Amino acid sequence: MNLFTGSSSDEFFGGEVPPQVRRLLDEARNAPPRQMESLLWTAQICSPECLPVYYLLYKFHARLRQYPQAEQAALKGIATAGAQAGLAKDWREVVVSDADFAATGPARFWLFSLKALAFIYLRSSRHEASRELIAKLAELDPGHGLGGEVIAALLEGSNTTRPPT
Repeated sequence: MNLFTGSSSDEFFGGEVPPQVRRLLDEARNAPPRQMESLLWTAQICSPECLPVYYLLYKFHARLRQYPQAEQAALKGIATAGAQAGLAKDWREVVVSDADFAATGPARFWLFSLKALAFIYLRSSRHEASRELIAKLAELDPGHGLGGEVIAALLEGSNTTRPPT
């Protein structure tokens, strides 16, 4: 079963998974949360360049409302995907011409992970940081292929109205 979609599949979001990591992920599927967490972080240590592990980590921690751990995993995933895609280390410096963000690969994973980080910030009441990421998503994904506008709507509806200026 795919931990991303819940459907029967051997595919993982973010790319290929080395055999030793696949074994850890397979074991994590039916493990209790504490063991799952250990297995996922072990997979990250075993293969720090493997993007799907970061996705699974930030989804796992966000689902359990462990936002500091989810943020840590998302930031590591963003850094790793950014390096693989040849993007600037600071996401604020990335421009749309730096990569094909619509094509499957590290650049798209990087952008998707920015969206995840915006969600994590929203849920952990870091609204201004979430707004900054949403603005960058709109700039890099003007066709809304990743659904950043959903987080923007959640942000607007979360009683985070700014005081009048």
